[in-house]
Amino acid sequence: MQVGVVRETFPGERRVALVPADVKRLVDRGWQVRVESGAGQAAGFADPAYAQAGAMLASRADAGACEVLVRVRCLGASGPSAAEDAAQLRPGQLLIGLCDPLGSPQMLAAAAPSGGSVLALELIPRTTRAQAMDVLSSMTTLAGYRAVLLAAVELPRIFPLLMTAAGTLTPARVLVLGAGVAGLSAIATAKRLGAVVRGYDVRPACKEQVESLGARFVELPLAVQQAEAAGGYAAAQDEAFYQRQRELLAEVVAENDVVITTAAIPGRPSPRLITAQAVARMPQGAVIVDLAAERGGNCELTQADQRVVTPGGVTILGPTNLPSEVPFHASQMFSANVTALLQYLLRDGRLHLDREDEIIGQTLAVHEGQVVHPQVRRLLNPPEATAAEAAG
Repeated sequence: MQVGVVRETFPGERRVALVPADVKRLVDRGWQVRVESGAGQAAGFADPAYAQAGAMLASRADAGACEVLVRVRCLGASGPSAAEDAAQLRPGQLLIGLCDPLGSPQMLAAAAPSGGSVLALELIPRTTRAQAMDVLSSMTTLAGYRAVLLAAVELPRIFPLLMTAAGTLTPARVLVLGAGVAGLSAIATAKRLGAVVRGYDVRPACKEQVESLGARFVELPLAVQQAEAAGGYAAAQDEAFYQRQRELLAEVVAENDVVITTAAIPGRPSPRLITAQAVARMPQGAVIVDLAAERGGNCELTQADQRVVTPGGVTILGPTNLPSEVPFHASQMFSANVTALLQYLLRDGRLHLDREDEIIGQTLAVHEGQVVHPQVRRLLNPPEATAAEAAG
């Protein structure tokens, strides 16, 4: 089996899908690995390291023609090159990468006629069996860590309590909204830096995890219909719930120097948690880092990949690709997840795309000329549209 690795084309993307150490593991298992020259340079992995690991250095065309092609970003997640990615997929080829299947399902539809297959890494089930392949958890761990560092740089005060001859410096107060993987990583990082940390999540079950990291859990008097959806994500609520939540959170937000927001619902706009009025009540110099910026943001004033400073002196950051800012370790983690998936797919020297398998069935988005993932198919053909067509 041949697997190809190409240089990423998304603007500013510095990660690489496979690192030399995992290339060696695959070669030892019988894979042939072709790596586009320079593919790992931005992440700190030079061509000689790949060659020493047993990879063949190749042109982009040769690496991209392999039976299996692994990418960090492809199709809907690759920005300007999305259409090109779809056009280059060939019959019988397997493309593996982040491809934004729920946000850009039309790009999967565009790739389907090629006759190739696509495994969308965002769809890896969050189960014990699939834990070693869970790219999203790996990347959001780094995003949560990096978000706190960005806030610490912007904040005009230090995070820890410090007693000096010049007096006592009080610690920064940090609030993390959302206690998923990114939120818990942010809480742990802020605690290590010495801040007083609080965490909030609509899922009451998160309280124990937040408190285990030394933070205080914020409890709001809200009635939750269903707190958790499939995959461990917070379930979407109705607008009346979000309105009341915003009102209650405004009081909590105003008490903090730093707010890290991480609340996201796959395939849907990010829930609005912080209003402009709530931001106006924050202390001058306060910082909000909105990790949900790519889907519109948890804060009303967030602009994706922009630094916004309000008239009241609050800085709002909306980064959308923080793992790429730590490309060495991000690539290591991504590569380890992809390698585990490749090893799982290989049975008796051949690719095994069994749609009845729990992991493969939930991750396979395109196969045999069709979009096969049920959730993606529903997005492409909404029930109300289908019913209207049938009636007409």
